[in-house]
Amino acid sequence: MIIITGGVSGIGKAIAENLRLKGEKVLTISRSKAENNSNHFTCDISDYDSLKNVYKEISVSKKSVYALINCAGVASMNLALTTPPKTSERIIKTNLLGTIFSNQIFAPLLIKNKVGRIINFSTIAVKIGLKGESVYVASKAGIEGFSRVFAKELSPFNITVNCIAPGPVRTNLLKGITDEQISEIINSQIIRKEMKTIDIVNMVNLLLDKKASNITGQVLHVGGL
Repeated sequence: MIIITGGVSGIGKAIAENLRLKGEKVLTISRSKAENNSNHFTCDISDYDSLKNVYKEISVSKKSVYALINCAGVASMNLALTTPPKTSERIIKTNLLGTIFSNQIFAPLLIKNKVGRIINFSTIAVKIGLKGESVYVASKAGIEGFSRVFAKELSPFNITVNCIAPGPVRTNLLKGITDEQISEIINSQIIRKEMKTIDIVNMVNLLLDKKASNITGQVLHVGGL
């Protein structure tokens, strides 16, 4: 089974749908409800206790978990000096703490099998230092640092931990970013074109493959930098 946080919208939804088409059992977690999906938990990943309850239910079911993919995230376009405290708190809690909590809580399910994949999501904005995204960039930079260290800690259990850092992909997360800003980001990529969700899905499939067992601790930029 593969666990996907943020799996009912945007990139997470595209990944979940692709994996199901391939015959994989997928369990999604998000704050949004998912109708007609028994393999879904409505949960705020920044709430440690709620996430722990999801872990307990999965443990009771005794389903074997091979991978954890953390897609859940929020963004807000604000200059650093004008970012409201509540906005900063929401971004850090959801993106950074939510990803850390998810890794901490669900990794034991992978350790039990002594093999697995963890994929966390960062952003190209970290590398280019996107103006107006200071807190968002800080939260994603924290995910990259955490993932590098966690990769070392889980290596003895044959579990890889990597980050995917996409360029602009047309999802709700891009609300508030102008076409001019998107063009600026695209022009900083090696491959100067807008990425599609399928490009991210393909990268996920590559990292999930058993042949990718020696790829770990990496930040992979879809589009190149």
